[in-house]
This record gives sequence, structure tokens and C-alpha cells, in this order.
Amino acid sequence: MVRRFRPMSQADDTVMVHNATAPADDVAPLPRIDFLYLSEPDMIRAGVTDMAACIDAIEDMFALLWRGDYRMAGGNNNSHGAIVMFPDESPFPDMPTSTVDRRFMAMPAYLGGQFRTAGMKWYGSNIANRDKGLPRSILTFVLNDADTGAPLAFMSANLLSAYRTGAVPGVGARHLARPNSKVIGILGPGVMARTSLQAFMATCPQIETIKVMGRGRANLDAFTAWVAETYPQLTVRTVETAEEIVRDSDIVTFCASVATGDPSIYPTVRREWVAPGTFLAMPAPCNIDEGMAAPDIRKVLDNTGLYEAYLEELPAPRHRFVPAVGVKFLDLVEEGTLDKASLEDLGAIVAGDTPGRTHHDEIIILSVGGMAVEDVAWGTIVYRNALRDGIGVKLNLWEAPALR
Repeated sequence: MVRRFRPMSQADDTVMVHNATAPADDVAPLPRIDFLYLSEPDMIRAGVTDMAACIDAIEDMFALLWRGDYRMAGGNNNSHGAIVMFPDESPFPDMPTSTVDRRFMAMPAYLGGQFRTAGMKWYGSNIANRDKGLPRSILTFVLNDADTGAPLAFMSANLLSAYRTGAVPGVGARHLARPNSKVIGILGPGVMARTSLQAFMATCPQIETIKVMGRGRANLDAFTAWVAETYPQLTVRTVETAEEIVRDSDIVTFCASVATGDPSIYPTVRREWVAPGTFLAMPAPCNIDEGMAAPDIRKVLDNTGLYEAYLEELPAPRHRFVPAVGVKFLDLVEEGTLDKASLEDLGAIVAGDTPGRTHHDEIIILSVGGMAVEDVAWGTIVYRNALRDGIGVKLNLWEAPALR
């Protein structure tokens, strides 16, 4: 039998896990371990779609990254995660074969500060899921006590991941966009576009116009209808080219999925299109021309260590494997055409060690690579909300472990 969870204070969360007190002789009994299951409706009730709060949590996370109070996978503690890929052909009839975005991925991390938790996002992805009425990726997240390793929660993570992804451009906009920005250009009208727009609206409330480009009429219509319902004060214009997305926009974001392997087909930003003062936030595949690599363009990485991990893990040039524009920056550094000292870190900007926007006409491009610490940050806040409000189902791992 499962039980709906009773409300608890934040101070009670370790009691839920351990549920034990030490006897007089200080020999602790073997602990009972309970954890919280949070379905997608539970996650919504616990506030996973509260973008303003998500931006604040992710901003706190960036300051911790800059101070070093975190760990992710890999030898330099900055790896994106571990990935299982499939071959183009296989002698095993039941083994999946490669399609666009077919993979399994594990993204573990520890985050300190106010969070002091560890966790891992785990997901399977396949573009063909859309033919089955499913999202491309199906995600779950487990949150753990950082001391014992015991599970605190197991949660649905599609919304968790979508909102933490959109929050990163929002943190960037808070520090790097012009506060009076009015026009946003969005390439790719999918989920990432929606959460990025929500983040921009939370940080730049004077936005008036959205320009959007997409491959399919149905996706464009769905996005336009969502904007009309969510932000009826906005004007939405559908455009046909990446140039139209970029030109005369105060904020630009590329949110379209494309096949990796050939950077020449990635959506590209050309310097001649970019007006003075533009902030470009790129959480999806992006390429740049030579002009955008020039020294007068500020180039910001969400976490320098993440891109340095790719240098260790992948053969050059790496942009063919990982389409983030920050990987392009590091390829150019390795080629000797870009000075590594010109690359800035968003954590340093959030922490106040590097200035944000310094003048009206600065052009700034932010690479968003996606990190497991983001899931831990927002997952921890949502979990604590659920504890406070009695949301979710308490499940038992054991009364006492069979192996002692």
C-alpha cells in the first residue's frame, strides 16, 4: 500500500530517509529508508513550472559553480554525463540501431550551498517517439542525501529539465540583455522556445514582439496559440529565415533540434545580421561566421569546465559531435584563431567577479550546454516544496537492509 505524504518541514527531510534515533549506547539501529515519488502532476503542484523561482535557483547554482562548490562526472568534475549510443547496423536483431537523437544518458552531480544534495537525471531519447505520441526524450530524476547516498525522491523530470534549461537563458538575460529589450527572435517553436520565452519575460518584462521561425506549420500554430493564451500582450510574427530572426532583435535564441555531425547545417549567426546591443542565448545547435568570432563580440560560456571536458573526451574538431556554440569557441581556440582569454564564464558574472553588460551597444553571445547541477538545483527546490505541502507518495526502500 502507498500513502500520500504528510506535510513536513525542510528540517524533517533527513528524518524521512533515516527514521532512526540512536539508543543510549550510541549504537544506531539499521535505518528504515523512505523516499518520495513525484509524478508529473505532483511536480506541477510542487511548483516545477514556476519560472521566476527556477531562475533564482539556477542563478544561485551558477555562483556555486564559480566558487567550486559542486561536482559532476568525469576526470575534471565537469562532464555533461555518460551516454549510450547505438550502431548504424548491428548483428544482434534486438539491439536498437542509430536514429536521430537515439541514446540513453545519465547525468549525475552534487551541488553544495543551500542545496547540499546529489542527484542524477536518466533518460532515453529517440526522435521516432513523436510518431508514437511521446516526447523525443523521456526523463526521470533521482535526488539523494549527500551524506548517506539514500534516495530522497524519484521524480518525473521532463518538466524539471525543460524549465531548468529555459532558466539559463533567463539568468543570462538578467545580467547580459538590455533591460528594455522589446523584440525576441526565436528559431524553433518547441518546448525549449516556450520555457526560454517564459524566462525572458520574467527578466525583461518590456518585451513586446516575438519573431519565430519553424519547419512545420503545426508547430508554429501551436506555439503562436500558446503565446496568445499565455502572453496576450505580445505580438507574434512568423518569419522564413534565420536572418529575419536575428536582424533587429534585442534578444535572439536558437531552440531548434538538428542532426549533429555536420556543423555547416547548424543554424548560423552572421555578424552582418546582428544589431548593436543584441544578446544571443544559444541552448541548441548553433554555428557562427568569422565576424562573430571577432574580439568585439563578448563570448560567454555557461561553465568553462564543461567545454574543457569535451576537449578531453572527444576528438577535434568537437563541434561536429556537440553542436553548442561554446564548443565551436574551443575548436577555434585550438585552431589558434581565437584567444581563450576572451572567453568569459557566466558564473563569474553572476558572482560579481566579471561585469555583466557594460554598455548599451555590446553584442554578447551565451553558450548554453546543459549541466546536471541544474537538475539538482531545481529538483531540490521542488522536492522541498513537496515536503512542505504534503505532495507526492511516500515509498519504502526497506525497513532494514537485507545485506548488513
